[in-house]
Amino acid sequence: MTPSQCRAARALINLTQPKLAEAAGVGLSTVVDFEKSRRAVSDVAREAIRAALEAAGVEFIPENGGGAGVRLRQK
Repeated sequence: MTPSQCRAARALINLTQPKLAEAAGVGLSTVVDFEKSRRAVSDVAREAIRAALEAAGVEFIPENGGGAGVRLRQK
């Protein structure tokens, strides 16, 4: 998951950075710093953020020649 995918995923589900941090069990500064590429966050934190977004209905699309992306999972 890239910082831009994280921002796009939050936008798809209308989730604030504080709510994402809470859902992922990480600090708000971790989410902010990751999304702004201020510093490298741990693999554990990045996976917790991704898992929280996936639990909320986001699906991450891997790089497949057309670029990585995000979408809402079909219900």
